[in-house]
Amino acid sequence: MNIRNFSIIAHIDHGKSTLADRLLEICQTVPKDKMKPQLLDSLALERERGITIKLAPVRLQYTFNFKLYTLNLIDTPGHVDFSYEVSRSLAAVEGVVLLVDATQGIQAQTLAHGLAALEQNLTLIPVINKIDLPNADIENTKKTIGETFGFSQQEIILVSAKTGEGMEKLLQAIIERIPFPKSAGVNVFHPKGGSKFRALIFDSFYDSFKGVVAQVRVFEGSTPKNQSQINFLGSKAAGHILEVGYFTPQLTPTESLTVGEIGYIATGLKQPDKVKVGDTIALDFNTEPLPGYKEVKPMVYVGLYPINQDEFHDINKALDRFRLTDPAFTYELEYSQALGAGFRCGFLGLLHAEVVQERLSNEFGADLLATAPSVEYLVGDQVIINPSELDPQLLASSGRLQEPWVKLKIFVPKEYIGSVMELTAEKRGRFLNMQHFGPQIELSYQMPLSELITQFYDMLKSVTSGFASLDWEFLEFREVEGVKVDILVAGEKVDALSQIVVRQKAQTFGRKMVEKLKEVLPRQNFEIAIQAAIGGTIIARETISPFRKDVTAKLYGGDRTRKDKLLEKQKKGKKKMKMVGRVEIPQEAFLSILKS
Repeated sequence: MNIRNFSIIAHIDHGKSTLADRLLEICQTVPKDKMKPQLLDSLALERERGITIKLAPVRLQYTFNFKLYTLNLIDTPGHVDFSYEVSRSLAAVEGVVLLVDATQGIQAQTLAHGLAALEQNLTLIPVINKIDLPNADIENTKKTIGETFGFSQQEIILVSAKTGEGMEKLLQAIIERIPFPKSAGVNVFHPKGGSKFRALIFDSFYDSFKGVVAQVRVFEGSTPKNQSQINFLGSKAAGHILEVGYFTPQLTPTESLTVGEIGYIATGLKQPDKVKVGDTIALDFNTEPLPGYKEVKPMVYVGLYPINQDEFHDINKALDRFRLTDPAFTYELEYSQALGAGFRCGFLGLLHAEVVQERLSNEFGADLLATAPSVEYLVGDQVIINPSELDPQLLASSGRLQEPWVKLKIFVPKEYIGSVMELTAEKRGRFLNMQHFGPQIELSYQMPLSELITQFYDMLKSVTSGFASLDWEFLEFREVEGVKVDILVAGEKVDALSQIVVRQKAQTFGRKMVEKLKEVLPRQNFEIAIQAAIGGTIIARETISPFRKDVTAKLYGGDRTRKDKLLEKQKKGKKKMKMVGRVEIPQEAFLSILKS
């Protein structure tokens, strides 16, 4: 009854990590000399970018009314690309602290995560942060939170995570308002004797000594003794408990974890694919699994290829282990004629793709080349995730190409409405409606996902001076008049550069690609034709002129025919070279064209 499990949810940059720091400080979880800003953001990339990427659990101890309470906190990310991390943390807690920046008000992810928490019947504690700032609009923010979520003014807590003001009041509200965890089952005893045990895996990571370490919330019973066998109901795998413990935020071993506690179980399993996020750990395979959460579906696909093909198997192992820490990431093997063996990887969005590439490079030393991002298309019953796999004959026979559409919610100050509407119209967006949230306006649109991933977020930030925020969710597949644009270099198709484009934008796309390639490809001793083609039709062309060697330099005096003879011989040689010469596209050229 003295346990409280809660999560902090908010939009990006509203002060979640700073609030978590103050809670750790007040509860004296971390010694003062070891305290540092953004303590729970343990990844180097999180500190570098100033954003939370991974959920982070920690156990706090706080005394209130002469009683010692255990508070299990899960800090979560705020960017739309990492919303799956939030959904997993919500499944492990009974309440959430809904944090709103007093200077920015309610933003896209505040609303999305707040509604998701209400759907799961979690207790919400509304908190307004950054009240110490001179431009804090506390009264308006209070009013907006009340109108949006139905809170009374007295329920809203005012804090400054930076100065610590209001933090004691927040801790008391967590204890008083969030219910204590209850057992998930009615019969807590196993029919064959002994206690029943069920725990939900909400995250995991790999340790070379302990194997896969599962981060769990215990819903029933308590963990058995070390070396006891445990079963994973989803993957049908079996392991042994090597160690159990909790987070402070370091791994702290303990004898056992009981109902309502959040901690970790070292499973000893060396095969990462046996431990899946959302799976249930139990003692008997006949046990009913806990309701997990739906499998996440990747929305953006990028090809990742080792720059050095000798590292292929090492990178394959690295991806396998990395998937443990990021279940939203998927990958499968693929082969490209231009780039060799590689992986077609699925991500939730462009920032997710960027972060994963950086983490693979920093944590595993994986030197990878990424292809241009693409989305999933449907041609009849066939799913196309790699544009080069689209068969024009199949498209002609089925006659239908379908692309994914998303529902888009954009939060923006009133003065930028016109700019946002203009931008979304360019990106084939369809306006749905408009809602007022105090000084902020919520614009709802439907838009093709392929348009959303082509620099839309950067352009949105640009036209709104950085004030806009967005949230999106998958809607459905809709028919589109799309074509596959192939890029040919010296008559050879470069499959890694193929793209599926809307027909009316195909020529513009093709022209841009050949112009860029002309800039980055090195010149040869023969002429190189760079072409963009739809099927057998060339829609754009550029030519890289050859190096000129002055074969007549050694001549002196004599008849003009001597010079013509040498030039004619050179022309024949260039023609022959062009027929047999193969253009090797360097990695630098791929990098520069894919960045653009």
